[in-house]
Amino acid sequence: MQTVNTDVLIIGAGIIGASTAYFLSKQGLQVLLCDAGQSGTKASGVNFGGVRRQGRPLSQMPLAARSHQLWGQLSELIGIDGEYIRCGHLKIAFNGQDMERLQEYNRSVASCGLDLQWLDAGQVYSRYPWLSTDIAGASLCPADGHANPRVVSPALSWAAQQAGTRLMEHCRITGSRYDGRYFRSETADHQHIQSRFVVNTAGAWAGEIAAMFGESVPLTEIYPQMGVTEPLPPIMNVVLGVQGGGIYARQVARGNIVFGGSRALSLATGYARPSHQSVSMLLTRLAGLIPGIAHANVIRFWSGVEGATPDLNPYLGPSRKTPGLFHGFGYSGAGFQVGLASGEVLAQLIATGNSHIPIEDFRIDRFTADSGKL
Repeated sequence: MQTVNTDVLIIGAGIIGASTAYFLSKQGLQVLLCDAGQSGTKASGVNFGGVRRQGRPLSQMPLAARSHQLWGQLSELIGIDGEYIRCGHLKIAFNGQDMERLQEYNRSVASCGLDLQWLDAGQVYSRYPWLSTDIAGASLCPADGHANPRVVSPALSWAAQQAGTRLMEHCRITGSRYDGRYFRSETADHQHIQSRFVVNTAGAWAGEIAAMFGESVPLTEIYPQMGVTEPLPPIMNVVLGVQGGGIYARQVARGNIVFGGSRALSLATGYARPSHQSVSMLLTRLAGLIPGIAHANVIRFWSGVEGATPDLNPYLGPSRKTPGLFHGFGYSGAGFQVGLASGEVLAQLIATGNSHIPIEDFRIDRFTADSGKL
């Protein structure tokens, strides 16, 4: 069997893998981007589409800030606008305790450039009269927004190919090892790939790749459940979130309201489908939050499979055991916004050995016995 040679093998063609491929190809490296299915169709293509910095932990703020800059250049990067809109992200508190937690969070990120604005109950209702009157207060991040993951993720893969990346879909990596000079990887259809670097961006399946190199890490599957209504008259002019979770929503230009906040049902590893219980829960929460759409028709529910870590921070950066191996996975349901900057970070690490973004909190060995975080 003929061996495919490349500088960099990237395993997983979601938004993080595709952006890594894009930035590496722009620097002249030979890149092979492989995906077990089709690019951008796993978590990167079926997520909610929120592009928010508000609500992220302090450790992720530098990454989110750089991604915010890159999202502002999206049309230049991928050739389309991706339906990206900076309409603002409103995080709602329903009671005094939620208000205190939200205000505490706002104080903790005051130096991060989010320009958060606190609104009391009267201000919320004055600005957003279509919301429930049971709201105690809210925090607005004016420059956050949303985009369409179903077009952004595949378009990023396309942009990487235009920059020189070779894409191989339906190409599942079944084994990989490092011989001290090259990585030698095998696919399910018995192809052999030789590379100088390997980047593991395989999402919920990335733990299997890490384990091939002796870096077994805690990673669990989560199954976000979302739905979308029929097209409705323009109602929402902001993306909604709730302190403590439970419901989030946004309205697209066509009028459909996309929403989520519950978990789907998994009957087998790597597979999820909507459940009757979570569907009912979501609809009740959505109608309570936006009373005016209580009788709207919902035309579809869906789910996906994402990898989650114990601290909800990703594994991002170099392997601690194998030189030339890099990881970017475990985004715990919140990787869409930071995906662009994550790819740039990985590309910088491979091309130069350094990154301007602090990633120490994302070390892949942070839960090992030596780190003291078990």
